Amino acid sequence: MATRRYGQMALRTALVLLVLVALKTAWDIETPSLSLHTPNSGTQRFQVLDRQGKPLGISYQNRFNTMAIVPLHAIPEWLRQAFVTSEDRHFFGHHGVSWTARANALWQNLRAGKAVRGGSTITEQVVRIIHPRPRTLWSRWLEGFEAALLEKHASKGELLEFYLNQVPYAANRRGVAQAARYYFNRDLGTLTHKEMLALAVLPRAPSAFDLYKNPDAIEPAMARLAQAMTDRGELSAQERQQLAEQKMALEPPQLPLNASHFINYIRETIPYHLSDNGVLLTTLDGGLQHKAQAFLDERIKALKRKQVRNGAAMVVDHRTGEILVWAVGGAGNDQLNKATPGGAIDAVRTPRQPGSSLKPFLYALALDAGWSPATLLDDSPMAEAIGSGLHDFHNYSHLFYGQISLREALGNSLNIPALQTIAFVTPARYLETLHALGFASLRQPVEFYKEGLALGNGEVTLFEMVQAYSTLANRGIFRPLTPLPQSPVMRKNRRVYSAEAASLIANILSDPFARRREFGAGSVLNLPIQTAVKTGTSTDYHDAWVLGFDSRYTVGVWLGNLDQTPMDGITGSTGPALVLHSLFAALAGHEKPMPLYLSPKLTQQEICTGHDQSAGRTNCFPRTEYFISGSEPNLTQQPHPPSQLELRRPTKGLQIAYDPRIPASVQAFEFVVEGMAADHKIEWLLNGKVIATTQTGHFLWPIKPGHYSLQAKEKGDKEKPLATDVVPFYVK
Repeated sequence: MATRRYGQMALRTALVLLVLVALKTAWDIETPSLSLHTPNSGTQRFQVLDRQGKPLGISYQNRFNTMAIVPLHAIPEWLRQAFVTSEDRHFFGHHGVSWTARANALWQNLRAGKAVRGGSTITEQVVRIIHPRPRTLWSRWLEGFEAALLEKHASKGELLEFYLNQVPYAANRRGVAQAARYYFNRDLGTLTHKEMLALAVLPRAPSAFDLYKNPDAIEPAMARLAQAMTDRGELSAQERQQLAEQKMALEPPQLPLNASHFINYIRETIPYHLSDNGVLLTTLDGGLQHKAQAFLDERIKALKRKQVRNGAAMVVDHRTGEILVWAVGGAGNDQLNKATPGGAIDAVRTPRQPGSSLKPFLYALALDAGWSPATLLDDSPMAEAIGSGLHDFHNYSHLFYGQISLREALGNSLNIPALQTIAFVTPARYLETLHALGFASLRQPVEFYKEGLALGNGEVTLFEMVQAYSTLANRGIFRPLTPLPQSPVMRKNRRVYSAEAASLIANILSDPFARRREFGAGSVLNLPIQTAVKTGTSTDYHDAWVLGFDSRYTVGVWLGNLDQTPMDGITGSTGPALVLHSLFAALAGHEKPMPLYLSPKLTQQEICTGHDQSAGRTNCFPRTEYFISGSEPNLTQQPHPPSQLELRRPTKGLQIAYDPRIPASVQAFEFVVEGMAADHKIEWLLNGKVIATTQTGHFLWPIKPGHYSLQAKEKGDKEKPLATDVVPFYVK
């Protein structure tokens, strides 16, 4: 009776245990209905290649291989056979679990007294890749059920393709394509049968079978696999013998070209569906990228003592808009990148102040509005009101050249003529034009920038600058830059400048004579092939730029510090210009040199470029100038002379400081008026009383504390002499 009772208790206990195991199994099983393509579609990451098909910046720290996916039909059949024979001989016959393989593995493990074989099917290994768990008996139990479920949702072909693309190897490589590159530096289709055999055996013990440390250690395992394939009729005895005698040609992989910032840009802007099964061919030129990175890093290193730590360079083919180089300082050297403040930031897409490098777009607008390269501008001292004070504008050299042509004003990057030019075209129209050129970084309203936009007080990116300069090089037509060859994305081209104005700007920027005053006759900006070049330096040396283009390529280089610290006196011509010079030298061999485009619609006329009044004589220095039709007349006068008197100094509400520690006789302030006729005089009225009459628009007034109002009146033969507004100011 007791025996029967114990038997019933044991049976009930067993049933309870079975129920608990079933419940636990049902709870722990993870539904394997996850798509086998999830590693691709979920992360939307693809392998990026340069224009020659070489990989760019591959990372092997990912859980899944998303960079080198090979479709099953592209994997050699012999390699597929070797894997099935090595890992799961009954793969095409079972439904997820091979009980025969498990029994054989158990018997071999018992005979050896240790785990020498796993017995997992390929389907179970796929489950393990998708749902990694600690290697326990319970895990093996769950994987069997999940494998059976997975085979109801996926075909054998899909399972084998996923496995061959995700099977783990040494050095964090996953999949047979990455393994082929890591061990043999070749594609799958170029491997010998011996090398394919090695790829099939290596997943069993990637560390123990280290081909680089001990290539002979894998030979016995490969021999056993070759014998098994012979037994299955997949390999003849003669072929097996030939395999045993072959040697594998190991070759360490070449380091991929580091273009991480370009890759980030690609993945942020290019949708995954434009790739070819996870592989994207781009326009980047790997060889040129390598050279540009070296030029940039070497220049930054040479200028380290001048407090230069960051930089960027771009090269594009402006005929197609294709991006050829995307280099960021330090990106080619991980150690340098980590040690550099802001080294992880993409300097190509970081907004910075462009300084004078923005001026060509202003002058191109003025040329289309009726000015010409011979238009005379007044390069004289100038001050503007800033709140209740004055800001004095000056050129980089602190020299002023008086009446100067637009050609020389742009060539020498003079500031006062640029302010006169933006007053002519208006800041609003100039900002509108910059937006048409793709300067999306200029987000503020025109009231924020005002006339300072002429001197580059906004912030723009190197990408935007190169794209805009490409518009000048492309005869005034804006074409968005592209990282894809024969881009499938529709790019809307638009005309921003006339071809005549764009070609005139190119002609001026490639004219060494036009920039000789500020840059000298032997400037680094003078290149052997006709090249339009413009530099820029922002306030307090925070940014140094140089942009240039020849008949085919546009190049841009920026140097500075991304942590906003200033450089030690580095300008566009002393810093990045050498990088630009080196890049154009590297590009010189790509195509026969051609002159810059000059519109055939331009007219030519001989003009005077300057006067020499020494010894009482006036001499004209003639040169041939180009003009847009209709801009030739009245070349010796400003196009729009002032039509009224205007007080430039003082400005409304100006506060002037009187220092009691300094003798009153040496404290004075200069009154300045503009717009007077050449043969007239100016009366200066202070608080309504005439205090002086001058032949010029300047008067040096001895300052005294107090509140004042000033007006200037023209004195001459006019019936209605001009007068300025009354301007209040005070001395404290």
